[in-house]
Amino acid sequence: LATGPRQNNGIFFEIRTYDIKPAKMKEFVEMVSKYIHLRTAHSELVGFWYAELGAMNKVFHIWKYDNFAHRTAVRHALANDKDWQGKLISAILPLIEKQHNELAYLVPWCQLGKPPKEGGVYEWVTFQMKPGGPALWGEAFQAAINAHINTGYTRLIGVFHTEYGLLNTVHVLWWNESPDHRAAGRHSAHEDARVVAAVRDSVRFLESQQNVLLIPLQFSPLK
Repeated sequence: LATGPRQNNGIFFEIRTYDIKPAKMKEFVEMVSKYIHLRTAHSELVGFWYAELGAMNKVFHIWKYDNFAHRTAVRHALANDKDWQGKLISAILPLIEKQHNELAYLVPWCQLGKPPKEGGVYEWVTFQMKPGGPALWGEAFQAAINAHINTGYTRLIGVFHTEYGLLNTVHVLWWNESPDHRAAGRHSAHEDARVVAAVRDSVRFLESQQNVLLIPLQFSPLK
């Protein structure tokens, strides 16, 4: 995971999660939906979702950058963008309780995917792996992901390995037609001997796991 293509180009992804005040989610979504074009004028938005299950009053958004110089230039431009600062930032900051960001690379064996159609749901799975890095757990983790892909019930969108933030963290983004379709597929997958064997091998290196069901906002490129 930590060698190869991701070191040969500078592309990385900034993963931002905001905890929104419980009574202010509707207002937050309305404001962001109205003015997000001011932000996307500066850099590429991969996706923007709100949590439906597994977390509450939380939004997730992912931004793509060519390299660190690109991000620095974008942040500088945003700081000087009066429309962005005045119309959106000043309005949404009082609605946010907490902000968190991570920087992550796609793992070398995964390209950023797209769903086969609009209208499904996303699953954001965070794996906290044992210290030691991909040299310790990378092969077993990849095998477990591939075992689920091979069942065909779900679509892999991306596998992100953190570079800044809590290390040995891997975020996996899946797409499913619906929560019920995901539940049925997951049930059958976990009766598949190949999946069971791959998961058993991988969990030897697992510290914790969190799953969140995400709903894309209307303006999200991934929806």
